[in-house]
Amino acid sequence: MQFHHHGYVSTDPRVQPAAGIGLDRPADLPDEVDVLIVGSGPAGMITAAQLAQFPDVNVRIIERRPGRLAIGQADGIQARSVETFQAFGFADHIIAEAYRISEMAFWGPDPENPSRIIRTSSPEDDPAGISEFPHLIVNQARVLDYFAQAAAFAPGRVTPDYGYELTGLTVTGEGEYPVEVTVAHTDGERSGERTIRAKYVVGADGARSEVRAAIGCTLAGQSANHAWGVMDVLANTDFPDIRTKCAIQSSAGGNILLIPREGGYLFRMYVDLGEVPEDDDHKVRSTPMAEVIRRANEIIAPYTLDVKNIAWSSIYEVGHRITDRFDDVLAEDRGTRTPRVFITGDACHTHSAKAGQGMNVSMQDGWNIGWKLGHVLDGRADEALLDTYSLERQVVAQNLIDFDKEWSTLMAKPASEFENPQAVADFYTQTMEFPAGFMTEYEPSMIVADSAQQELATGFPLGKRFKSARATKVADTNDVHIGHFHTADGRWRIYAFADAAAPGEASAMTDWAEWIANDPESPIAVHTPAGADTSSLFDIRAIYQQQHDDVWLNRVPDAFKPIVGPFELVNLENVYAALPNDDIFDIRGISRDGAVVVVRPDHYVAHILPLGATAELAAFFRGALRPASR
Repeated sequence: MQFHHHGYVSTDPRVQPAAGIGLDRPADLPDEVDVLIVGSGPAGMITAAQLAQFPDVNVRIIERRPGRLAIGQADGIQARSVETFQAFGFADHIIAEAYRISEMAFWGPDPENPSRIIRTSSPEDDPAGISEFPHLIVNQARVLDYFAQAAAFAPGRVTPDYGYELTGLTVTGEGEYPVEVTVAHTDGERSGERTIRAKYVVGADGARSEVRAAIGCTLAGQSANHAWGVMDVLANTDFPDIRTKCAIQSSAGGNILLIPREGGYLFRMYVDLGEVPEDDDHKVRSTPMAEVIRRANEIIAPYTLDVKNIAWSSIYEVGHRITDRFDDVLAEDRGTRTPRVFITGDACHTHSAKAGQGMNVSMQDGWNIGWKLGHVLDGRADEALLDTYSLERQVVAQNLIDFDKEWSTLMAKPASEFENPQAVADFYTQTMEFPAGFMTEYEPSMIVADSAQQELATGFPLGKRFKSARATKVADTNDVHIGHFHTADGRWRIYAFADAAAPGEASAMTDWAEWIANDPESPIAVHTPAGADTSSLFDIRAIYQQQHDDVWLNRVPDAFKPIVGPFELVNLENVYAALPNDDIFDIRGISRDGAVVVVRPDHYVAHILPLGATAELAAFFRGALRPASR
């Protein structure tokens, strides 16, 4: 973390200086806003936290609850989400309080006595090293707390407006604020409705979304006609893997997915309640918890479960549904007008809870639309950028539903129907990259180039998230993950991987640095607002092939040592050297002739180019961003 560049800081450095709207943020919900976010779940809160980094954007987030969420339904945190938490500044804090999954145990019927279960395997959670971040379990409420803190600490100082619910929404298409939203008070102390006008609305208001209904979208799909009881419990048991994530299959009594919770005592059980008749009319949802506990004891025999306290419980039927679009523009109208209303998370895709994807995918929805709205509203990009939200995220949601159908079907299948008793464990290990959040791969667009130059950096697939690797930060000689400095500040990252020459020598890297810093056609010259720091829109970092002892900062081009802040201080921390036994060039397949890797504000690789392709780099950013006003 870097601070002091605006003056000495002796307080919490995570609290950034207020700016723009954050300097005098109105306490009451105003009549006109740039962005109105409806719902303070994971998708809504990450959108708010991202937009709070754009202090001139007037953003408000309304929530029908009277205050913070106390008990969240979701609890699985995949590694991609922990990467995201790192970008928002709280990964270390949430890791410290979370339960960490290191392996998963699979239990099935004992072949010698099928009425009893035995452990059949315990594969590692991430044996291939998909991510340096862990797989966690932590209450959704804590995730929301941390995002709320990130939004409140950001320059825009965004905080939720509790006690409001949306009762109507109309896209008028007229004036500067073409969306009219009617809201009503829910806190009991105030009454009546009022109208708010917005430039854009983000619906993060759950599976029963009023925003979705207002723009004419419906969830389409099917139910699996299978019910599960889920409960967070404090209990005593002689089941030996009670503090290990488990998939438990019995011979006749159904199945359980066991999730240990943070804190050392609490755990969650998804208990199989069996097939639901088509004419059940949701009667299964009234199943008493005593019956769920009885079923759980039947499944884990010969072990027993003595429940002392139920912290939270629910009965649900598995369903898989998705909307045909994630914004208010019909397919036939795409490109003829700007989307004004967007839906995220459960408002546009629902599925079972057992794959642990709901909260994780919803957060990526929110981050995707958040930085794009910030770019459009502060003048960095044209409104056409907003069309990419629905195009990118709908594909991700469909892939999730396809995966979850297969996983939830396996979890509900009786053990006696499997020819291979290891089928569930095999599926878990073979598909690990998907639930970890790393299979998303965006198609070419105005913000993702084609793969013509992929061979220059094979370890950074275009359209996929930038997979970090270690290098030595030359200024302080610390070995670090270069991707961990990609914070959610709305900036693009440009990683310049050097050719073989050392700093100070004539080379393609030296020529590229001269161009990016001084040529009138470079992205810095074309897109950086007048009077702003040269690194305000692009964070440019150099990675040399030499080890750090051979990289002298005084010989490194000024392009990699930007001047920042009112005191015009030189930032020396953007220069890296390869590690001797963990060379990033080898690990990520970087050409020894050098390469430029462009990464979007949300961590996805946008372009790969040779160092000499300066015209192509300039053209890419001209297609993605507006020239700055001068």
